[in-house]
Amino acid sequence: MSRRRSVMSDELKNELAKDLGFYDTVQKEGWGGIKAKDAGNMVKRAIQLAEEAARKS
Repeated sequence: MSRRRSVMSDELKNELAKDLGFYDTVQKEGWGGIKAKDAGNMVKRAIQLAEEAARKS
């Protein structure tokens, strides 16, 4: 099985996890411990931030 390369930086992932309220789970269990819903919400928020940054450019 091949491992996918992360598109988001670790710093961004950690900030999103903090903002969305599941950073404690990441610290205790690692990224594999988060719910699929939380991962989806993290991706949605990252897309929102990227769209906002693109509009400002």
